[in-house]
Amino acid sequence: MNENMNTADTAVIHLARATFAGGHKLRLDFADGKVVTVDFGPFLRSARHPDLRRYLKKENFARYVVEDGQLHWNDFDLVFPLTELYEGKIG
Repeated sequence: MNENMNTADTAVIHLARATFAGGHKLRLDFADGKVVTVDFGPFLRSARHPDLRRYLKKENFARYVVEDGQLHWNDFDLVFPLTELYEGKIG
């Protein structure tokens, strides 16, 4: 195996739980025990499309769902690749 490969490259990533962590941050608990806190604020503030910017409102952001190991909002209206979430970086 390539020494530069990380767990996200070689394993199936499964999100077990997401917990609100203030602002536009979520604490993400993965099935393999990894825990990361992701700040979605910078992404949402830089978004130009109104469908994405609506998640700047706390009440919309707070309606996230973890379903079948995936994090999403409004029936996959907003979703991020699990590999990015696992690394704690979205873009």
